[in-house]
Amino acid sequence: MASSSSIIGLLCLCMLMMGIAKAQLSSSFYSTSCPNVLSTINTAVTSAVSSDNRMGASLLRLHFHDCFVNGCDASILLADNSSFTGEQNAFSNSGSLRGFSTIDNIKTQLESSCPGVVSCADILAVAARDSVVALGGDSWTVQLGRRDSTTASRSDADNNLPLGNSSLASLQSLFSNKGFSTAEMVTLSGAHTVGQARCAAFRTRIYNDANINATYATSLQANCPTSGSPGNLAPLDQSTPTSFDNAYYTNLLTQEGLLHSDQELFNGGSTDSQVTSYSSDSATFLSDFASAMVKMGNLSPLTGSSGQIRSDCTRTN
Repeated sequence: MASSSSIIGLLCLCMLMMGIAKAQLSSSFYSTSCPNVLSTINTAVTSAVSSDNRMGASLLRLHFHDCFVNGCDASILLADNSSFTGEQNAFSNSGSLRGFSTIDNIKTQLESSCPGVVSCADILAVAARDSVVALGGDSWTVQLGRRDSTTASRSDADNNLPLGNSSLASLQSLFSNKGFSTAEMVTLSGAHTVGQARCAAFRTRIYNDANINATYATSLQANCPTSGSPGNLAPLDQSTPTSFDNAYYTNLLTQEGLLHSDQELFNGGSTDSQVTSYSSDSATFLSDFASAMVKMGNLSPLTGSSGQIRSDCTRTN
């Protein structure tokens, strides 16, 4: 029979292990293990955005599409292998994900300076923040300590990511499933104030939707014919496509949302008032967006002993 002291020791060990498994994210997670992590990521992101003004939106989208599928675990970066079909070819991602080379560049630098320490999931979270700042948006404190997943799922991506033709009710449901209110959904949709979309994502809207500015629709049809050219691009915010501002909401007031799902936010429904408010109050939008992104980054992270720290973001160790 085990002694009382050994039983107590086992209980303490179990409690310690539970604590590790439930470890919390922290803004100072790498302060001693990799003190240059934030400056390394910032320098790389700033340079990438300066060279390609689409890159900021692409890196922000990578983080969002990662977090909405089983949490912020860098599963979106995993290439397909014999064990699983990953997220990169899911309907919302296929042919439209960008920014992998920037993430790989950052990872290579960090593996050189502090090998096996910084997760790909944390790189995505910080790169998203730095992208918004580089394009003129507000900053926020990124909590760190995420670990990387060892698997990915295309079907989970197909079931959790919003589509360009989503209805307001569908958007509300998808965001609610992740713990976001309708107000937070409207706020996070403001990410579409930067970036571009493929013709395939907005073709149906510009030829069939009634709630679209006629002049705007005609201008888009020139580069997005009724068939073919699915990869032709148009800015999600045609007013200030490379500035992180509130113009996305202003455009919705004049029925100039590029995607059907964009215009759903201002279409006689419950979210109209928030769109109107943001359209005239950029400061509130930017502040609300920063707060919502903190919450986004906290979606089901792997911490403690869960997952791994990938040495190559595209594959498991």
